[in-house]
Amino acid sequence: MNNHIELENRYCAHNYAPLPVVLCRGEGVHVWDTEGVRYMDMMSAYSAVSHGHAHPRLVKALRKQAGELGVVSRAFYSDKLGEFLRKACQLTHMDMALPMNSGTEAVETALKAARKWAYNVKGVAENQAEIIVCKNNFHGRTLSIVGFSSEAQYRKGFGPFPAGFKQIPFNDAAALEAAITPNTAAFLVEPIQGEGGIIIPDEGYLAHCETVCRKRNVLLLCDEIQTGLGRTGRLLACEHEHVRPDGLMLGKALGGGLLPVSLFLARKEVMDVFTPGDHGSTFGGNPLAAAVGLEALNTLVDEHLVERAAAMGHYFMRKLHRLHSPLIREIRGKGLMIGMEIDANRITGRQVCEVLAEHQILSKETHQTVIRFTPPLVIDEFQIDWAVRQISRTFRELEKVAWKHAEAS
Repeated sequence: MNNHIELENRYCAHNYAPLPVVLCRGEGVHVWDTEGVRYMDMMSAYSAVSHGHAHPRLVKALRKQAGELGVVSRAFYSDKLGEFLRKACQLTHMDMALPMNSGTEAVETALKAARKWAYNVKGVAENQAEIIVCKNNFHGRTLSIVGFSSEAQYRKGFGPFPAGFKQIPFNDAAALEAAITPNTAAFLVEPIQGEGGIIIPDEGYLAHCETVCRKRNVLLLCDEIQTGLGRTGRLLACEHEHVRPDGLMLGKALGGGLLPVSLFLARKEVMDVFTPGDHGSTFGGNPLAAAVGLEALNTLVDEHLVERAAAMGHYFMRKLHRLHSPLIREIRGKGLMIGMEIDANRITGRQVCEVLAEHQILSKETHQTVIRFTPPLVIDEFQIDWAVRQISRTFRELEKVAWKHAEAS
């Protein structure tokens, strides 16, 4: 066994099951292992590396700021945070932003804001606020968040969980309206369910939800941590339906694939519920993160990565639809957020990803049934053509394995 894998297995908690590939370098859409083998990254660290690995502009910004000032905490002002937040608010049409680090922290911030808004602005009785979420959601890993998950493994062994959350089916605006009570503070939703399997709702769903929330005085909170910043071919996935939420969570790609950077952005009325001491983060909004986050946003705009994701996503989907393997049940996606649902009765997602890795394509399944293709947004047609050839070879091999297994049984 590789020494690096041995060390990690010995000293790192076994909360992941990585593929047996030891990576040491990256550039653009490619990464290299310690043996010098080059792979195409079709995961982008769950969309955190949308700009590509080691983007020169982002690395330059990181190095420059690291040599000047890294972390001072929000106990003081810095010369970097305001400019970063102004750019983020202008691009997303939000009034204010609260900087955090991980996407999960941004979601927790949104939950706190929604509850306090319910008490201070809407007039809900203290400790009675409810937040509606969708089944099959993925918003993070904290106790409160896994507490309102419908995934059994995320919950098992971690209770008891905080109260105040109500689940409804995804892609069902009528269920949302029926679930709202006078105590409802907010509806938290992913425009596309990522970890849930790249589940895309019907056209008009999110817009209908926005109408319901406006009519019933409920905050619409959109978790765009995976779908945001160009991934689906728009800056925000909610823009496909011209929806403007009351609150918005960004993360992953906001750090340019270099740092954990996240934001909760909202209307002023929502953000104004916070007063000094209500909420905070030692590292949230630090100068290093702000400098990289600002450069990540500027690069996204200057290099037209949103438009590129739309064009390359359309091209990639068209190529994938030509594969016609009996092991592929469905291909769905928007922009460069693509899911390939496989026949889980004949092969597992892990099998597919292992053979893809043998063909120098790195991805990771979700729920053993869907293979994710979410490459950096800098990918081009030539690289997509190469990737599709490798994916095709993978499925031809797997078809033989599935056929032999069927004959043996």
